[in-house]
Amino acid sequence: MLGREGSQEGDGPAGSASPPLPRVPEISVVIPARDEADNIGPLLADVRAALDGRVDYEVVVVDDGSVDATPARLREAVLAFPRLRSVRHRAPSGQSASLWTGVRLARAPWIVTLDGDGQNDPADIPALLDARAARRSDRLLLVNGYRQSRHDGWVKRASSRIANAVRRRVLGDGTPDTGCGLKLFSREAFLALPYFDHMHRFVPALVRRSGGEILSVPVRHRERVHGRSHYGVGNRLWTGIVDMLGVLWLQRRATNPELAKAGSASASDEAQRPTAREEER
Repeated sequence: MLGREGSQEGDGPAGSASPPLPRVPEISVVIPARDEADNIGPLLADVRAALDGRVDYEVVVVDDGSVDATPARLREAVLAFPRLRSVRHRAPSGQSASLWTGVRLARAPWIVTLDGDGQNDPADIPALLDARAARRSDRLLLVNGYRQSRHDGWVKRASSRIANAVRRRVLGDGTPDTGCGLKLFSREAFLALPYFDHMHRFVPALVRRSGGEILSVPVRHRERVHGRSHYGVGNRLWTGIVDMLGVLWLQRRATNPELAKAGSASASDEAQRPTAREEER
């Protein structure tokens, strides 16, 4: 068992990870996938094209209880792609649970996430890495993709635009596209965030709650070639509103105390130090 309800590896080759790489990679690319049999192979090929020879990496695909040929396609891919590790939930547990499973099993200190439907372009990963490298701050960081040209139906585009605007106004999450699946963040920082179902929609707000910085990087967005989305207006609207209120509650109760610099006197030390008049007595 992986630690979250429903997040278990399956028995046999379909649910077992391939042997780990001999060294810790610089980044782990985490891909949640459910019923993406026709998309996962081309997506993995695009990841290799974008990253081979550029950065030391691994790929962790979390099959969220697929009922199509996704497990078989992943078994084949693991044999041909040594950087790939694949695990499987025994039953569908949702995108947030899949991300949490993948990040927990990842070995690199930095995580890149991609949606398993192939609409995020792995060719944009280097731009996220460059944005991280150009940063001159030690603050907690999230580099978030910003899909400037969406290739979805008008209902999904409109609902996403409204949801992003409401989240930005209510939560102040610091990004125009919090729902973009293409993200770069610290593994340690992600696992320290409050975990709940659908938390993947609120990662920027949760990072800012922890005192972090959000960088938005323009990225491409591709059409879905195969399969269908598991999300619609009905299963996103009401749960999204409830979750947003919960995140707002968390924000209002967040505290981020800063440690005093080494060698500086604390307030308690100053209060206990005798005054000049007391020293004269």
